[in-house]
Amino acid sequence: PVFSMACFRLPRGLCDNITSIIRQFWWGSSRGKRKPAWVAWDVMTKPKHMGGMGFRELELFNLALLSRQAWRLLNETESLSARLLKAIYYPDVSLFQAELGSHQSQIWRAILDGRDVLDQGVIRRIGDGASTRIWDHNWIPRASFKRPIASLVTAPPHMVSDLIETTTTSCREELIQAVFTEFDAEAILKIPLCTRLIGDFWSWGEEPRGNFTIGSTYHMLVQTKFGREGWLEGCEGSSSSGGGYLEN
Repeated sequence: PVFSMACFRLPRGLCDNITSIIRQFWWGSSRGKRKPAWVAWDVMTKPKHMGGMGFRELELFNLALLSRQAWRLLNETESLSARLLKAIYYPDVSLFQAELGSHQSQIWRAILDGRDVLDQGVIRRIGDGASTRIWDHNWIPRASFKRPIASLVTAPPHMVSDLIETTTTSCREELIQAVFTEFDAEAILKIPLCTRLIGDFWSWGEEPRGNFTIGSTYHMLVQTKFGREGWLEGCEGSSSSGGGYLEN
């Protein structure tokens, strides 16, 4: 049901039912009796480079497909669908500031779900810095924390253009080191600046060339899922060991 998954957020129960059908087809049956599942489904849905078989997890794949719709709204602003949706649902704000609102529809709900996924990997590529907000946009090219963590001053600059010396097309290093933490300042100073007068634009941070792909989005979601599961297992393990220590 790829077309439906690209337009709507499927209920989790429906995803589980479809997954059950796929599992039955994969393992088969003999004379009405189910064959044993020799490999756990969680292993089968892992990427091949992680020791799995690369089967897609439908709920995550659904989100990856929906994020493509949000990407189109973000970059194809003059298309008929983008102009129509903006006029109805977020006429005065950007897509990342849009809320569900009172005019709810299944399509708009699905786009917002895709938007939240897109926000994890999208990034602004800096041209003149005039349209990128320092504290609201993802613009620092690193694996996590694509925005500055904190400001060291009470009245920090708001636009990335404030950090650029336009006459020499270079970073205002003293200002950056005064405003941002060392962790942020080091990453900001590594951002290459364009010598031509071009505007900032959106790019997909999960691809080297910045082009959005469903495959890279799904891979990002899978990595996030396993990362969180590993973190939770580590917390549970440390809690269990800590509890035993206190009991002794």
